[in-house]
Amino acid sequence: MASRLQKFRDSTLWANLSWRLWLVAWLAAIVLVAVIMLWRHGGTPQRHISDALRDSLLCVGLTAGQPAQLVRYEGYDAYFDSAWHIPACVVYELTRLEVTTDSAARTDDFMQDTQVDGCPTPKAYAGSNYNRGHMAPAGDMRWSARAMRESFYMTNICPQSRSLNEGAWARLEQKCREWTIRDSALIIAAGPIVTGDTTILASEQVVVPQRFYKVILAPFCSPMRMAAFIFDNAACNAPLKHYATTVAHIEQLTGIDFFAALPDDVERDLESRNDWDQWFILNE
Repeated sequence: MASRLQKFRDSTLWANLSWRLWLVAWLAAIVLVAVIMLWRHGGTPQRHISDALRDSLLCVGLTAGQPAQLVRYEGYDAYFDSAWHIPACVVYELTRLEVTTDSAARTDDFMQDTQVDGCPTPKAYAGSNYNRGHMAPAGDMRWSARAMRESFYMTNICPQSRSLNEGAWARLEQKCREWTIRDSALIIAAGPIVTGDTTILASEQVVVPQRFYKVILAPFCSPMRMAAFIFDNAACNAPLKHYATTVAHIEQLTGIDFFAALPDDVERDLESRNDWDQWFILNE
């Protein structure tokens, strides 16, 4: 009788222990999944917009009649202007995980996308004294070999002065990566501003923009915030905040409608403000 009672007690203790171990493992799995999701989309458990709204914010509205073809790549979308032979706008989401993943080396293999009307060859810029300037930076595509390779399609490239391409433009690209880590994700749109008389790269009739813009939205911050910048296609040596403007001003210059999926009152408010102090720390 004593032996039977001891066996019963042992089996009961083991059952209780097994149940507790199973519960601990189950809770640990939930915590692990939550940590992964928070790392992917930021350090706050509440996301302030839905996935559907985020995807809608990646869409931009171009001027009616502009000969632009939307081309979707793994890391970005390009609205390519077949008359200018450069993108009118490139837009993409950049996440903290993508910034901190370094699995793809830079290729520097510029390519013509033969599926896109008007896409020039890399040789179009030869002897022009202009850099082949990325709108969606190769440095933002290190998370995927395919995204890195596709960032060198000429549908993502504009003629940029070397001083801008290697100076203020590159500095802002780096700041965007820092802001992405801080804010969990950004939606970024960049492209040329073409007005009045333009320079043409004669070999393939590529338009040289006078200026460039970059528009940035931090969608998961509460409240959301926007930033916008305009650079001359020349040396821009002042601090980056010197080039800050409003999204509304860029929309007036380009005819492009950014972030139209936002509620109208929110869009008007954010696009009319130049809140560079929310993005830059003192003396930056």
